Amino acid sequence: MFSPVLDCKGRELVLDRARICGIVNVTPDSFSDGGRFLDPAAAIEHALRLVDEGADMIDFGAESSRPGAAAVDVAEQIARVVPVIEAVAARTRVALSIDTSDAEVMRAAVGAGAGMINDIRALRRDGALDAAVELGVCVCLMHMQGEPQDMQEAPDYDDVVGDVQRFLSDRVFACQLAGMDKKRIVVDPGFGFGKTLEHNLALLGAIGRFAEIAPVMAGLSRKSMIGRLTGRELAADRLHGSVAAALIAVQRGALLVRVHDVAATRDALAVWEATGSAQGKSARAGKSAARSDWDED
Repeated sequence: MFSPVLDCKGRELVLDRARICGIVNVTPDSFSDGGRFLDPAAAIEHALRLVDEGADMIDFGAESSRPGAAAVDVAEQIARVVPVIEAVAARTRVALSIDTSDAEVMRAAVGAGAGMINDIRALRRDGALDAAVELGVCVCLMHMQGEPQDMQEAPDYDDVVGDVQRFLSDRVFACQLAGMDKKRIVVDPGFGFGKTLEHNLALLGAIGRFAEIAPVMAGLSRKSMIGRLTGRELAADRLHGSVAAALIAVQRGALLVRVHDVAATRDALAVWEATGSAQGKSARAGKSAARSDWDED
């Protein structure tokens, strides 16, 4: 069986089955938990709790990317997130990720212990691609139409699946041209980032196509699409719909799910894996990755 391994700065993440990435927002305004973990001690405690619940990776963010969110100064991002990453890195061996588009934040976070860069702009900001190559860590390249301030005003595509697939393929190629090892690359179709509900559902149904490019990270947790499908207005009330969406994403080929509710997602995946379905799916995902030359170079 093809079992890719992401080397996140010496912390290996083996993608022999679906892995869970827990979310820690060190922000005052994130859509789901804004302000709860702005205090460093609270953020550290939360991250370690997610590890105890079964997270295979923790993704830290210091700038909200919710629709309409304001930009945060680079120095403020670093001040918020670096002490938290340093403390968590000293107390756990799980892989750590930094959610940022800014080269300076990337360097500071990797210096503190992060081994993946999770970028909603797919390393398109000035200096971001060079920084990622220089740092030699893993990256997650996400698709977003527009910017957080305006991305949900009027999302429009000729063919959302085809457009997103081409974008991600182009960004993977750009990273390789810059000298990045393809074994370090993960892709994310960007649910909710410049997409309508119909766009999101089409992307969820087509995850297998993105898995032909690179391993897929799916971030559906508590998003507005879950609220619209379930009638749950509050993000905190979207647990069950979020777990169902994560499970569907894994069934269709995602190897990473980025979630707020680690324990519930872990339990759902454990039940599914026990049926034996996961083994066949992992094998098919591995074959798709192999066919796309993910293990070359």
